[in-house]
Amino acid sequence: MIANMSESKLDLLSRLWEEHMRAPFPPRMRGREIEGEDMVLLDADIAGCVLSSLSGPLDERRHKILLVWLAAVEKVLPSIDDEGVTEYYEHLREMAAVAVELGNATAR
Repeated sequence: MIANMSESKLDLLSRLWEEHMRAPFPPRMRGREIEGEDMVLLDADIAGCVLSSLSGPLDERRHKILLVWLAAVEKVLPSIDDEGVTEYYEHLREMAAVAVELGNATAR
């Protein structure tokens, strides 16, 4: 059953990744910090971890990094005042959460 759960999470993560790759980065977030977080770096680091996760289970270091970035995106979301930008970062948060869940499922 865990294999099926991991497989469906992997399919979900693949779909979310494809959607993310089609979505343009919100221009007004370039060079911007919210709650002390660089919004470009937040996007890039989560994307890098998600891409690694699509290639196989994350190592412990990347898994911990992803948890840190997941917490960071959750911290900044309430401070974003643009609906389109909020949707972009909510999608990023969802990808990170699925990648964390996938990593947790494969570690068992």
